[in-house]
Amino acid sequence: MIEGVIASFDATRGDGSFVAATGESFYFHCVTIADGTRDIPVGVDARAMRVVGHLGRDEVAEVSVR
Repeated sequence: MIEGVIASFDATRGDGSFVAATGESFYFHCVTIADGTRDIPVGVDARAMRVVGHLGRDEVAEVSVR
């Protein structure tokens, strides 16, 4: 698990960005939000698992609020 912050989230598109404590930025889609709500507030401390997405890029999944 990596820790960071939800930097952006667009509920209409269902995607956002997660910035890790190391400064790296990762894409995520709402289906990867751990609690199943498909919405997450911007600016909250969060944790996630780093994965390789379907396009072959690093993304995060199992996104949850800390």
